Amino acid sequence: MTETRAEIRLPTQELRHDLPFYMKTLGMRLDMIYPADNPEVAVLSGHGLRLRIQKGAPEAPGTLRILTDDPDSIAEGKRELTAPNGTRIEIDELDPPLVLPPTEHAFVVRRLADQAPWIIGRAGMEYRDLVPSRLGGAVIASHIRVPDGKVPDMVHFHKVGFQLIFCIKGWVDVLYEDQGGLRRIHAGDCFIQPPQIRHRVVESGDGIEVIEIGVPAEHVTEIDHEMILPTPHLRPDREWDGQRFVHNIGKEGTFHPFRLPGFVARDTTINANTRGVASVMVARPDGGETCWTSHDGDILFTFVMNGGMTLEGEGKDPYRLSAGDAFVIPPGMATRYADPTDDLELLEVSLPGTFETKRL
Repeated sequence: MTETRAEIRLPTQELRHDLPFYMKTLGMRLDMIYPADNPEVAVLSGHGLRLRIQKGAPEAPGTLRILTDDPDSIAEGKRELTAPNGTRIEIDELDPPLVLPPTEHAFVVRRLADQAPWIIGRAGMEYRDLVPSRLGGAVIASHIRVPDGKVPDMVHFHKVGFQLIFCIKGWVDVLYEDQGGLRRIHAGDCFIQPPQIRHRVVESGDGIEVIEIGVPAEHVTEIDHEMILPTPHLRPDREWDGQRFVHNIGKEGTFHPFRLPGFVARDTTINANTRGVASVMVARPDGGETCWTSHDGDILFTFVMNGGMTLEGEGKDPYRLSAGDAFVIPPGMATRYADPTDDLELLEVSLPGTFETKRL
């Protein structure tokens, strides 16, 4: 059986100055040193890393990051140090708490006709940014498509506060931790992926398109090399940070009066299953008269899935919107959804899930 090791080489001018620092201060183990009479190379290991410190090596000293669930146990609690050889040491939390930045509220309209670029992202998928400002980092909304229907995915998870996958075209099969076998969503269906639930995209049909909402905008995706999906147990009531996995099937939903006059909507059950973190609704016109309203929520994002309408905003020129367009309405701003076509269908995502709407 072949044995393989990998090392990172760091330079030094005087090895005897470095060894006490790396061994005593950082708690690493000395594995090799030579030549005996005048050492020029030392190999140390620790914290999942193997270092080769070599006198006169041509590399720059670089930065070494040590991640631990007990930062105070290393280097007497110091978070930043510099080794004698010039290497910068950063000691940080292994799993830092999720930080949700405050929302920078803004009125945003993003139209498909404006030809925003599609960017190649993770696993070869194409992304179109629906909220370029990210509202100060509070949220990311992406229109995602997979041109050939193939996603070379691995078991992974996201460190998020909330994440929605809503299918608007085609279909996709996904495996989720503790949720049984393959889960397929078609156009009109959605998943919410609770924080850190392990999952893997298995297959999708040609022309698949989804809307993905993530909070906060910048969040970490980690690969889980140990878990094999599907997992052996079905646990529909399991919670991750207070949220349950949701697989909502659009064709099984029923429509009821919406918060906006002139519309009806179906509830995807996400408000209940996230304990009010977010709500996801699909709204359609009911033929009644629309009116001016305002809301007091934090984030209110809407994507036009079908048909068209005119978005009127206080102090703004009206926007005629059609399928593929998206908009964000900040709290307190008066708006009206005017002249909706009969086939208009809107995807509305709000954080928090419960908020007040006022008729003006």
